[in-house]
Amino acid sequence: MTSAAMTSDDQHGSPAARRRGWTTLRVLAAGVAALAAAGGAPAALADGPDVILKKSTVWKFMTPDDKLVVYGIDDPLVEGVACHYTLPERGGVKGMLGVAEEVSDISLACNQIGPIAIKEKFAQGDVVFSERRSLIFKKMQIVRACDAKRNTLVYLVYSDRVIEGSPQNATAAVPIAPWGGQGAPVKCADWVK
Repeated sequence: MTSAAMTSDDQHGSPAARRRGWTTLRVLAAGVAALAAAGGAPAALADGPDVILKKSTVWKFMTPDDKLVVYGIDDPLVEGVACHYTLPERGGVKGMLGVAEEVSDISLACNQIGPIAIKEKFAQGDVVFSERRSLIFKKMQIVRACDAKRNTLVYLVYSDRVIEGSPQNATAAVPIAPWGGQGAPVKCADWVK
């Protein structure tokens, strides 16, 4: 039977057609869930960021709420510096499935938490941490730079897309100061490639 000769009942209403439709939906849902799980791992941190606080902002019925989440990370290349950033996370069905495109409103604060020791040379703008913010196209990045004149580490957080990024960003500065009985602090300019 050709498709032109098929009746409406044969195309959509038969039990076999309905089973094929449900099977297709299950396969698509499993694929979306697998992509969301695989794409959510941060690039720079093996264990991922530490969740410090979650605060619900919009209640959703029977699905996760929209919320603000505060995360903490240590700079993997610079001992003695920790950053905290806050991201809005969408709830609802799209948020639950990991396919919601998250907004670009990200706040950032970085501080010296101990003696600063830089492990190896770095380039201005090297990525400290990266995380996807949508299923495919959008990611959030925290990058590091050195303000040699002020001997300060500067951290910038922003989000970008394959086609167009967002102008929304936040900057945090960590002046390198002596810590405890430590002698003269390191000069970040000595560690820039």
